[in-house]
Amino acid sequence: MAGERSKKLARLHAPITELNFSEEEIHRYSRHIVLPEVGGVGQKRINQAAVLVVGAGGLGSPVAYYLAAAGVGRIGIVDNDVVDISNLQRQILHTTADVGRKKVESARETLLSLNPNLEIVPYDLRLNASNILSVIQEYDVIVEGSDNFPTKFLVNDACVMTDTPLSLAGIFRFSGQILTVVPHEGPCYRCLIPQPPPPGAIPSCQEAGVFGAMAGAVGVVQATEVVKLILGKGQVLSGRLLLFEALQMRFEPIEVKRNPECPVCSEHPSITTLIDYELACDLQQPAVPPPA
Repeated sequence: MAGERSKKLARLHAPITELNFSEEEIHRYSRHIVLPEVGGVGQKRINQAAVLVVGAGGLGSPVAYYLAAAGVGRIGIVDNDVVDISNLQRQILHTTADVGRKKVESARETLLSLNPNLEIVPYDLRLNASNILSVIQEYDVIVEGSDNFPTKFLVNDACVMTDTPLSLAGIFRFSGQILTVVPHEGPCYRCLIPQPPPPGAIPSCQEAGVFGAMAGAVGVVQATEVVKLILGKGQVLSGRLLLFEALQMRFEPIEVKRNPECPVCSEHPSITTLIDYELACDLQQPAVPPPA
């Protein structure tokens, strides 16, 4: 575990010996390069980083867009859905012309049109316990922006088990929450919520609605966290859950401590293998009687 984490952090913060920017890159990233906290070395770290974005929807769209604009060299996009016209109110990677297309295809096209210098890797699949480790192993940081609890818990657990930094967020109506997980240094998602809620306990965005611009605000915070992780600058939201209430325009950080009995990130975890919670939750539900 510790050795694997060292490899992840070493890749992010390895010494930069050659900057070798092209003239176009110097001009493109000039507003970053003039920042003392970034500079040429920091920009090269961004260019060499690999980030996986889980979900090309309301959160994944602004995250991926700003990571591409910043110059993150390799961006993976995981989504097995197609673009629906109801997505366009908040999912800015897609346009009306993309309705019916695979989201990963639309996302790749949009990101490359913004920054053709990048490698965009589409994953047209649903993450599960059998494929997630092979997907995340080549990435330095993971961004979780899905719309369901089973995926959030799966990604959290996989990142803790592989010591991979993670930005995790959720949105609902006019509210958003963001947490950055630095495995074995700060709390994980299960320190906050040990188990997924039962299916149907919380309405989906389709049922309850979501304020479109608020998704952008939360996604931009996630993108900011990812770039800070890559640079090793500033304080990320490790140990702090940032709550955003759009109607009151209020950001409020809430302290989250590591749970010494966390089933995943404690010294003696009770969960040591990945779980497909959709299946597990389905099995736990009582049988539905046939209609009268």
